[in-house]
Amino acid sequence: MERLLTGDRVTGKLHLGHYVGSLKNRVELQSQVDSLIMLADVQALTTHFEQPDQLAHHLKQVTLDYLSVGIDPNQSTIFVQSMIPEIAELTVYFSMFVTINSLRHNPTIKAEAKENGYEDLYYGFLGYPISQTADITFCKATVVPVGEDQLPHMEQTRKIIRRFNQLYAPIFQEPQAVVGEFPRLIGLDGSSKMSKTKGNTINLDATKEEVHAKIKKATTDPARVRKSDPGHPEVCPIYSYHQAFRKEAVTDIYDGCTNAKLGCVECKQMIAASINHLLEPMRERRNIVLKQPRQIDEILEAGTARARNIGKQTMEEVREAMSMSYFRRDIL
Repeated sequence: MERLLTGDRVTGKLHLGHYVGSLKNRVELQSQVDSLIMLADVQALTTHFEQPDQLAHHLKQVTLDYLSVGIDPNQSTIFVQSMIPEIAELTVYFSMFVTINSLRHNPTIKAEAKENGYEDLYYGFLGYPISQTADITFCKATVVPVGEDQLPHMEQTRKIIRRFNQLYAPIFQEPQAVVGEFPRLIGLDGSSKMSKTKGNTINLDATKEEVHAKIKKATTDPARVRKSDPGHPEVCPIYSYHQAFRKEAVTDIYDGCTNAKLGCVECKQMIAASINHLLEPMRERRNIVLKQPRQIDEILEAGTARARNIGKQTMEEVREAMSMSYFRRDIL
């Protein structure tokens, strides 16, 4: 069976962008592969190192989001990154043969550094791709669902794996990246992808009223002032939501907009109803979990224990390949 590794930085609640970019794939794949889903608390510190006190709360929030979308702890192993020391050990080993220049030229690193206003890059932030490679390889993952913006990280991961295999032994398989059908969901403001830092999201725990309110205020085609004005769906975030959540109606929406037969108010009402239809079973699952909140800790404890056992087995092979199993061989 293939092994899948994926996860999220625990920096706050997840939103619809996460769902179409990765979470939907995880739910569909969990019955087909051995799924490990990581709560990346260490990597959250690459941008939130001054706020470690928030990690525990965010950890629970993200786990609750996982369970609400349909991730089944009986099929998927949900674990905490910082509680797997083998990941940290692998990160150190990989960092020995990855150049600073290759990290600096990673387009995702450059884009995120600009977005966060970093003039000087912190070591942990710059080394994110190395840490991500350790996440993937500690369990020998072969399938990694990612957003489109993470593809440069995946290519760097494959390079690191090839280098390790050449230097020491062919322990690791190069993983396959799986990108969601709609890898980037435009934010409500229309300027970029959905982003927690920009506040242009619809969270997975949004109420019906919140969904309608946010969609009502969302940006549309700026050139369309009146209903009688022909629209340009390709620049409208609401149209991208129809593409993601109402595929069967996209042709009619496009025709109605471009030929000025469908107004923005009606268009928004339809997509708000569809999003609420999607979120309703998530709300039901969330409420069930909230009635027994202790089960979140139990799920994380069991998942982390399994991930730790997998990591120990992998590191035995890594140390042997690197001639670092000092007490297993005659070294005199």
